[in-house]
Amino acid sequence: MIKLIHIIFIFTSFISFFSRVTLSVFKPAILQNKIIKIAPHVIDTILLVSGIVLVIQGNWLDGEFGWILSKFILLLCYIILGVMAMRLNGAKRWVAFAGAIACYVYIFIIAISKTGFILFTLKNTPF
Repeated sequence: MIKLIHIIFIFTSFISFFSRVTLSVFKPAILQNKIIKIAPHVIDTILLVSGIVLVIQGNWLDGEFGWILSKFILLLCYIILGVMAMRLNGAKRWVAFAGAIACYVYIFIIAISKTGFILFTLKNTPF
């Protein structure tokens, strides 16, 4: 059940981000609507909480967990680039948007393959 919730909110978060960037270009006044301001935070909070629950339920920190660290770093990059895409104008907006989408796709690939960056092949092993 948690996995299904997580998957639904992965796509909901992407649609929300894409829609808000589109609105910021064509109809920025709509972004001032209270629901449109609050909804992305609710969606992303549910997404993050469901992801944390999946990590705990799956005991994924017991084995190799570098992929989780990779996803977390890419999530931070996605957030930073997403904020830039919402606030900047012109070509800078679209470069940030493309970077955010690239992070999103890479997070998705890591989630399926469970392999992260090469330098983050960490294992939970005793010293």
